[in-house]
Amino acid sequence: MTQHSFLGDKRVNRMGFGAMQLAGPGVLGPPRDPDAARAVLRRAVELGVDHVDTAQFYGPDVVNDLIRETLHPYPDGLRLVTKVGARRDDVGAWLPAQTPAELRAGVEDNLRSLGVERMDLVNLRLHGDDGADTPQVPIAEQLGELADLRQEGKLDLIGVSTVTLDELDQALALTDVACVQNAYSILDRTGEDVLQRCIEAGIAFVPYFPLGSAFNGGPTKLAADPRISAVAEKHGATATQVALAWLLARDERVLLIAGTSSVAHLEENLAAADLVLDADDLEALGQVQEVGNPMG
Repeated sequence: MTQHSFLGDKRVNRMGFGAMQLAGPGVLGPPRDPDAARAVLRRAVELGVDHVDTAQFYGPDVVNDLIRETLHPYPDGLRLVTKVGARRDDVGAWLPAQTPAELRAGVEDNLRSLGVERMDLVNLRLHGDDGADTPQVPIAEQLGELADLRQEGKLDLIGVSTVTLDELDQALALTDVACVQNAYSILDRTGEDVLQRCIEAGIAFVPYFPLGSAFNGGPTKLAADPRISAVAEKHGATATQVALAWLLARDERVLLIAGTSSVAHLEENLAAADLVLDADDLEALGQVQEVGNPMG
């Protein structure tokens, strides 16, 4: 299995790190143990992670500050990826922030908090018709603002997140898209059509909730599934490692950003890159029953 792939024109290790879980419970406030969070970041880089996914609204502010305090000045080749298009209210609800002014402010906030002059990649987090009272901002206006920021040198690559196939096709018609970040896992394959479009177009696909959503017990369901457990036992691996290896086997453009606040879990996750599934494994895992994504 190839260990490297590309985010746009940037060669990266296929095993990256998603920093969301470094915030407090509910992705709000500081972590219970800031030293442990910093240890995870340092260990990730030591083990070859060169793609860190974050967002200003993780905390809010908390996670970006941890990354800067721990890793700045950043190692050569470390790619910092963020997302804009959302904000948090006083009780932690996730709300749209998709006007051009809000998107620009989001990019500027990331630059400031991470201590960089240009983001390697900014994902536009779309919300679709989520029932919110705020009016929908046309995708062309949103991507147009990110393209302006790219022209100004404040970001290098543009990605999209939480998109339907139709929205992805709209985005591809409007600008160069370096990656798609959607929910996808062995437990939730509803985004298969988007993954296939990424494969056809040679775009990186970066699944979030790669172990299934924690909101519906995804990691627990992995361990409880008899097919996953059988493959794990065969290879002397964990159910989590099997689920991550299955994603890596889907296509070489799949990049993983499994997150954790534990060094031990980080090391376990990254070791999944060395797990090679054979044809019998993949056939068995293809029959795993999906549980869906409540956030979709």
